[in-house]
Formats: sequence, structure tokens, C-alpha cells
Amino acid sequence: MNLNELYEELSLLLADKKMALVKAKLTDLLPADIADFFEQISRENVLLVFRMLPKDLANEVFAFLEPDKQQIIIDAITDKELSVIVEELYIDDAVDMLEELPASVVKRVLKNAAPDTRKLINQFLNYPENSAGSIMTAEFVNLRPDMTVGDAISHIRKTGNDRETVYTCYVVTKSRELLGVCTVKDLLMAPDDKPVSEVMEDTEIIYVNTSTDQEEVALLFSKYGFLALPVVDNEKRLVGIVTVDDAIEVLEDEVTEDIEKMAAILPSEKSYLKTGIFETWKNRIPWLLLLMISATFTGAIISSFEAKLVAFPALTAFIPMLMDTGGNAGGQSSVTIIRSLAVGDVNLSDWFKIFLKELRVSILCGLTLGVCNFAKIMLVDRLIFKQSEITLTVALVISLTLLIAVIAAKIVGSCLPLMAKKVKLDPAVMASPFITTIVDAVALVAYFKIASTFLKI
Repeated sequence: MNLNELYEELSLLLADKKMALVKAKLTDLLPADIADFFEQISRENVLLVFRMLPKDLANEVFAFLEPDKQQIIIDAITDKELSVIVEELYIDDAVDMLEELPASVVKRVLKNAAPDTRKLINQFLNYPENSAGSIMTAEFVNLRPDMTVGDAISHIRKTGNDRETVYTCYVVTKSRELLGVCTVKDLLMAPDDKPVSEVMEDTEIIYVNTSTDQEEVALLFSKYGFLALPVVDNEKRLVGIVTVDDAIEVLEDEVTEDIEKMAAILPSEKSYLKTGIFETWKNRIPWLLLLMISATFTGAIISSFEAKLVAFPALTAFIPMLMDTGGNAGGQSSVTIIRSLAVGDVNLSDWFKIFLKELRVSILCGLTLGVCNFAKIMLVDRLIFKQSEITLTVALVISLTLLIAVIAAKIVGSCLPLMAKKVKLDPAVMASPFITTIVDAVALVAYFKIASTFLKI
């Protein structure tokens, strides 16, 4: 039975008030899967199901719940129960939760947190948004360089239950300065009396600062295959770690944001079904208005050449093809460059290499499309459909315009994201809709200028 079928069965059992069976089946699931089930039940049943879970499992599930479900539970439980949940959460999970909840709920959560926990949460909340400091956790294993391997393993056993990960350990001085890194495997394979300072890796330690952008942090995980990455302050004192699950979440959020921007939609932190109609409208309408207004320039160009279109009405039929092909060509280049910038394959210093490559690619694509289009016009439009107004010269004009439109589109599509990056904008803003508007105008101007020259109109 797959999860969806199980969720349906659980919903039926819940409707029939067969709570013992619901509890038995839920306790066999992983916390993340139980949290998914919470998304499918009514508000009235959220607290009911949460309270029937064993205490330890309920605390684990709480960390995976969406903010609206967490708020339902927080509003209904006692201060003592809330205090237990907050203390059980890892600091980064607690911070993520508080960033999404209303101020009144945040105040109550902090009020019921232990002083040390409250201090850590407030510290994390003060880090810049989307920085390494805002996504790190303070629950890590730290060792002293003068410990023996046996002492280190005993320390891990004693403190490991409260740490988010024990696989990677960090060797620090008394002032918390990061000296090196060692894994549990390194410790297990070494003699018990060997000093940790001789086991740790103390060269080429890769770490990030609390102010490092979270996307840059996530890319380090992708590049090096880390399970965790140390975060230090300006004095190189270890203050936290970012774990691989947080890095995956960052990458997912960044990709979603880029896709939304590339589709001319303002990013939303909520999922599609949880975003209201009015909020969805607000996210979409600004770009639609901007693109609509910019598209009026295309109409103005066509109007200015109206007399020429009357003289050669056959030219009108090919306008959509020229505009669409140019837009598609520009979109290919922009998406490629935006992704390459996002994953670090290229940077601003590569602009000339990018320009030369896209220029050569655009010429090859333009020539291929131009030749194929010329053959199609002459064989299909002229010979098969007997459109006598389509002459050899008209076919040449259309094909030459297509070549120019593709070259212009690919150069614009590759350069605009680089320009956006240069002026500190998200390159994803300069994606297909924006580029298409520019390319449409270029293609039309080139079309009518070439037609005027060759057709003497």
C-alpha cells in the first residue's frame, strides 16, 4: 500500500472514530510522513490526532508541520506542553517556525522557552535573512584538541542525543576558535589513547561566515558532498553548523523562486493551494501590467509600417512566426545563462566568452532556421498553396529577418542576465517574458527595414 492509499484509509478510520487503529498505523510511519497526513485532515482533527501520538513522536512530527498547523496546536496546548515542544525542537527548526508565525504566537513561544533556548533563538532571528546564520543550528558536537580519542567517543555518547548530527565533529579551542574537523569514523579507527589533535583534519577546512548567502552555502554542499558545514563569526569562532537537510531546503526554495521570476510572477513563500486568490493575483498582476505596457511598443511599430503591410499583405502572415521564433531563441539562451550563474558554472568575468559562444551558436541556429524557412516558403506556400504574392524576394526578406532576429535574441538573452547580476538584481528577472518583449521589437524593426530595402516599399 502506498502512502496516498494509507492516508485515505486513515481518513476513513478517523471519520469512523476508530482512534486506536489510527494511532497504531500512524506510529508505524516516519515523522515526515505523519506530518504529510496532517495536511489532509480538517482543522478540528489536527489537535485530536496530535494528542493521540506518543509524546516523543509528537514532538518530532511538530518540526515537520506547516506553520498553520503548528499554530493550531500552539493555540490549543498549555504553556507547559509548549515549553516541552520548544525544548525538543532543534534551534534551526524553532527559528524557521517562529519566522512564519504571527507576532503574538512568537511572543508566547519565547515566553515559554528556557532562558538559554530563548537567547539562542533571539540570536538566530537577528541574523540577516537568507544568510548562513539564519539557517544554521547550534546543536553540534565540539571536541577539544587535548582530548584522547576515548574521551571524545565518551563525550559524543553523553551529548549526542541532543545534537542534530554526530557524524561530523568540530575541534575548537576554549574560546571556540575552529581548529579542525574529524568524523566519527576517524575516531573509531584510531587508538583510544591518541590525541584528537592528531586525528582531526586541520588543513583546508571549508567553512562559511554567518553572513554568507544561504544559496552559496547550499552550493558548497552540492560541490563537496558535505553532511554538515561549520559556520563561524568574524573572529573564526564556531557558532553553528548547516546540515544537508537545510541545504536541500534552501536549494528547493531558490529553484522555486527562480522559476516564479522566470515566469514573471512575484515569488511566494506559500505552496500553490495555500496561497489565496487575492495574494496570487497580487503576485502575478505587476509583471503582467508591465509586459502589457511594454508590448504596446510592438503594436506601435506595426502601426508605423501599416502602409507597407497594405502594399505587401503577405508580410503580415509571417509576423507571429518571426516574433515567436525570436522569443524562443532568446528564452533558450537566458535560461541557460541564468542556471549557469545560479550553480556557479559561469561568473561575470566570463562575459566575453559567453558573448562569443552565443554569437556563434546564434549564427548557426539562424542560418539553419533561415534556410529551412526559405525552403518551406518556396515549396509549401508558393508551390503547394499557390500564393503568388509570395515571391523569391519576399522569401529572402523573411528568411534574412529570421537570421537577424535569432542572432539578436540569443545575444540579448545571454547578456541581460549578466547585466542584472552586475547591478545586484536576480538574473531570473531577465527571463523569457522580459526578453521576448525586447526581441519582438527588434525583430519587427529589422523585418520592416529589410522589407523596405529589398521590396522598395
